[in-house]
Amino acid sequence: MDAGGGSGGGGGTSIHITALDGIVNVNSLFTLAAFIGLAWRPSADGPGLADGADRGGAACAAGDRVESDLVLFHVLAFACFLFSSIVALCLKQIVRTYPHYPRRASPGSTSAVSRTARINRAALRVGILASAVGSVCGCGFLMMALVNVVQVKLGLLGCGAGGSAAWGAVVPLVTLVPTAMLIYIGIVFYAFTR
Repeated sequence: MDAGGGSGGGGGTSIHITALDGIVNVNSLFTLAAFIGLAWRPSADGPGLADGADRGGAACAAGDRVESDLVLFHVLAFACFLFSSIVALCLKQIVRTYPHYPRRASPGSTSAVSRTARINRAALRVGILASAVGSVCGCGFLMMALVNVVQVKLGLLGCGAGGSAAWGAVVPLVTLVPTAMLIYIGIVFYAFTR
């Protein structure tokens, strides 16, 4: 099937490349955030745990389980964003290096020949969908990692005074991020079915 379109002979292909560029750019920012999160190591002597202990006592301080979950979710987010970016970059390379064939112009056109790439649209859509799923999963894991960062810095969510500060940070996070992900999934699904 032709992935190119329009009189310029590459409109569809350029749209796909632009979409893939957008995925790679956003994933790069999120991958950097996940990598910085992995580089940060909470410790018992750090200010985060001391603040948590001051706010709600030692019972409100995040334990080893929260810290291990923090690292786990950062690693999973990093892996998902890396997967999504690599798939998007591979698709972009395929679209750019795939052989372009001359195509006859329409009878009323002024240009004699245009060039178009013949790319399997179904395979391209599946690749873009896989890249989008990787981005969504990465956002979910990064959000869970940030919830654990809040618990390390402000204390566990279930603790009295420290818990209310933690909830104040977590509620906007778990409201806005899933809302944005639902909008993103809806747009990807709409584009996927067209």
